[in-house]
Amino acid sequence: MGCKKESEEDLVDNNGQVGSAANALLSDEVYKKLEVEIIHMQGYTPTSSTISNLQSFLSSCLKKPGGITISLKEIPTQSQSSYSTSDLKSIENNHRTIYNVGNTIAASIIIVDGAYTNNNVLGIAYKNTSMAIFGGTIEENSGGISKPSRSKLESTVLNHEFGHVLGLVNVGSNMVENHEANDHEGHCNNDNCLMYYAAETTEIASFLVGNDIPELDNNCEQDLTANGGK
Repeated sequence: MGCKKESEEDLVDNNGQVGSAANALLSDEVYKKLEVEIIHMQGYTPTSSTISNLQSFLSSCLKKPGGITISLKEIPTQSQSSYSTSDLKSIENNHRTIYNVGNTIAASIIIVDGAYTNNNVLGIAYKNTSMAIFGGTIEENSGGISKPSRSKLESTVLNHEFGHVLGLVNVGSNMVENHEANDHEGHCNNDNCLMYYAAETTEIASFLVGNDIPELDNNCEQDLTANGGK
């Protein structure tokens, strides 16, 4: 009676809605290890600091005794000025190589050389283990005078999008306390939290000048813990 065996219901595929794999990612009940594949276009390799920051963020949230690994895969530029969600899904279908298998769950991050169809957006999560950041827009909003470093902006957006994949806010990890913003569904109402809506838009760039990468606030942390995370 007390034993739990892995069943088909326990397993998830990589084509669900954002947040639907939150518990599988957060807990170690079924999946003991996470593999993240970053598919980046030429000229948009994430910085070593970005990768380190993502690793630290995931390690602080996820129970993965088998470890968390991040690998890079470079693909040719497509030289599009903007990319739709449909474009991103097509790129993923053509280039993603790591999927859930055995006790390992996998996530995909795409970094493209252009903007989103809404050019104020820096990143999106579009499936349960899939997200993208828009390297062209990040490049335009970082690295110059009165702009944050590329690593800082890249890290903020990547961590934010992974937060959505982990079910924040109220998209797969239920809220312990109500903290979803009334005017920005799926985001935190605390403007200092990583999951505040501005963290995935160009609005965050000015905030990051002189400030650290935002972290999850207590409410978001509670939600992840309640859904199987650390």
